[in-house]
Amino acid sequence: ISPRLAISLTGERAGILIDITLAAIVAANLLTARYGPEISILNAFLFIGLDLTTRDYLHEIWQGKIKTNMVLLIFTGSALSYAFNVDAGPIAIASFVAFLSAGLVDTVAYQALSNQTYNVKVNVSNTLAAAVDSIIFPTLAFGGVLWNITAGQFAAKVIGGFIWAIVINAYIRSTKS
Repeated sequence: ISPRLAISLTGERAGILIDITLAAIVAANLLTARYGPEISILNAFLFIGLDLTTRDYLHEIWQGKIKTNMVLLIFTGSALSYAFNVDAGPIAIASFVAFLSAGLVDTVAYQALSNQTYNVKVNVSNTLAAAVDSIIFPTLAFGGVLWNITAGQFAAKVIGGFIWAIVINAYIRSTKS
């Protein structure tokens, strides 16, 4: 069964964003497993900022099913990472725990900002989630706090998330029926 079918979908945009999110999680995990902490800041900018932002849009679509669908999405990304490379197991586990923790913070913040514009909700919730993810992931993945990696990942996720929010928002507006 396709991971895309295992998660409740609403519309083609949701399916595309799920695929993008899974690809980002798997790419980041496999690159980190291969190259270690040195690649994690680039991953944070390219892939994790993208992941955080796509999950916020999915939050809008999934409304009442956000918890179940988000856990399935995060689990699927980690499981796929492991399936593609068993040696990526420790990274996939660290990713799962960090994304789950960051996802909880992101969801609470995003819901608390429900009366704000899309860009405010995305960027504030991404910033808080990036802080959580940037502390938990490198600590679990690399066996301890690496402050330079943590700080670099945080900045890269916030900047990457901001840029991805602009790109995704433009895509969504261009495809509205």
